[in-house]
Amino acid sequence: MNRDLYLPVTTALKRFTDPDLPERVDEIAVQIADASQVVPSSWVMRRILERAHRGVEDYQIIIPNELLEQSQRTQRIFNIVMGSIAALSLLVGGIGIMNIMLATVTQRAREIGVRRCIGATRGDIVRQFLVECLVITTIGGIFGVVGGITGARAISYFADWKTVVSGTAVMLSLVVSFSVGLIFGLYPAIRAAMIEPMEALRAE
Repeated sequence: MNRDLYLPVTTALKRFTDPDLPERVDEIAVQIADASQVVPSSWVMRRILERAHRGVEDYQIIIPNELLEQSQRTQRIFNIVMGSIAALSLLVGGIGIMNIMLATVTQRAREIGVRRCIGATRGDIVRQFLVECLVITTIGGIFGVVGGITGARAISYFADWKTVVSGTAVMLSLVVSFSVGLIFGLYPAIRAAMIEPMEALRAE
């Protein structure tokens, strides 16, 4: 680094395009913040150079493909790891919700028996417990969205990192929360509906 010198490109061009001086600007390194924009940016730079050089192709644009591919591989690995962590978290959370709902079914056996005795069908019981589970997971999803947005803002503020929260991600998280409630709440709801009314009334 102690052998590098940085100066504005306009100054460099004025200094090194003097025909009486042997030095020339023979290389310009351009750094792109987003790796996915490297190739499109090279097309833009090529058009600029074509106009500046009046169609004479006395230049060469080199794209560091190896570094670009390594960055893309790292991004893919990061996405896989984060997706696996998210899937594991959803699985653990879904199992926890299912166990809570199963415990609720046992505690509310008499309620189920009373409802069945006064005319509620098994479908009514399934819908009752399923709706309760969906409400729980949806509320949890809303809290998660609020926490995620707050965390992203905090990271941007304290760490000075650029974070983006898209509407698609928010909607996807709510849909996933709803789906977890639907999948893991179905078994406890069916379990509640299968309880015989007389047995439920005798439950302590």
